Amino acid sequence: MKRMALAAVTILTLAACGQPPSAQRGGGDLVIGISLPLSGDFAQPGGEAKRGYEVWRDLVNAKGGLLGRKVQLKIVDDASNQDTVVADYTKLITQDRVDFVLGTFSSLLNYPASAVAEKNRMVFIEPAGGAAKMFNRGFTYLFFAQPAASGHQADVFAEWITSLPEDQRPKTAAYPSQDDPFAKPVIDSLRSQLEAQGVKTVNADVYPGDTTNFQTLATTLSAAKPDLIAQGAVFEDGVGLVRALKQLDYSPKMLFQTSAPSNGEQYANGVGAAGTEGVLYTVSWNEKAQTPLNAEFVAAYRKAHDNAPPAEDAADAFAAAQVLQAATEKVGAVDQEKISAWLHANTVETILGPLSWMPTGEPKGSFMLAQWQGGKVEVIAPKNLATTANAINPKPGWKAAR
Repeated sequence: MKRMALAAVTILTLAACGQPPSAQRGGGDLVIGISLPLSGDFAQPGGEAKRGYEVWRDLVNAKGGLLGRKVQLKIVDDASNQDTVVADYTKLITQDRVDFVLGTFSSLLNYPASAVAEKNRMVFIEPAGGAAKMFNRGFTYLFFAQPAASGHQADVFAEWITSLPEDQRPKTAAYPSQDDPFAKPVIDSLRSQLEAQGVKTVNADVYPGDTTNFQTLATTLSAAKPDLIAQGAVFEDGVGLVRALKQLDYSPKMLFQTSAPSNGEQYANGVGAAGTEGVLYTVSWNEKAQTPLNAEFVAAYRKAHDNAPPAEDAADAFAAAQVLQAATEKVGAVDQEKISAWLHANTVETILGPLSWMPTGEPKGSFMLAQWQGGKVEVIAPKNLATTANAINPKPGWKAAR
């Protein structure tokens, strides 16, 4: 892809100009550099990641900071652009000389950004970016702070379908997906697993990331009448397809989406309250989880944002910062090499649960299956993490509630 090729050239050019960071960058505030998509295609999840990082900073500083130093976040906007994110992290590391960096949103942006960090021997903990290609480069400073990579995100959904009575399982499925390096592998993996179960594929359209009109796709899907629509959706595209299907007064027996439904109140506002009912998705985090600092995170987020419930992207960013904090405190210094080695050898307790990593930086865990029920999100699988005993009829509720 042309954009990826340009980014790769820029990485080699800019990173070569930088000097390796020192193990200790001095006293004063401890500065963490972050480039986020606060505008452009990924502005919505990028904004949530910013909120998650800021909640973590405020909680840490209220308890005395990190290594006895007040934490300062230096956040810049990469405008959802690969070349910009490369320039941002290069500047943060080699010119601003921040003590640490934390990752941005999406595999599309974290792929080139993590290369800059690796060349400068800086630990790079990413809150979102689980595409398989992230972990096949032999990097030692990269860590993905979610339970599993994208190739395994839908496993729990496929297993849940297998657990259903035969007459409730889908017989046909459509797999529309944004051409996104995180979303599409999730859907590809799910399709492979369901086809192995005998579910017939009737559609697998891939659309560009800047698609805004979903009427044609919705018309195609409604004509095919699949039992299941499984969409690789980031946010706006997930909302857009639901709106288009509602306009056609068509709903499948099941609707599964990737990241879009995890955006809480913003997703509900986008599709309408009735449009959320029954929607299924896999998730790394739940507001009700009894995990370290989760209650404090939820309370602080709600206090800072007019009592709005946190979105998953905010929780993932908070967890990424928790990982950095835990390793730094154990090492006792701003030492990138020692922090990387500690993370490779240990498990970190986070609001997502325990996180640990393969040598490639890929996490070892698994996701949860969530469902919108009555305007709230409930975890329905696996059983040991479920917040409700039952899944409701998975048929999306918008048709009956128009």
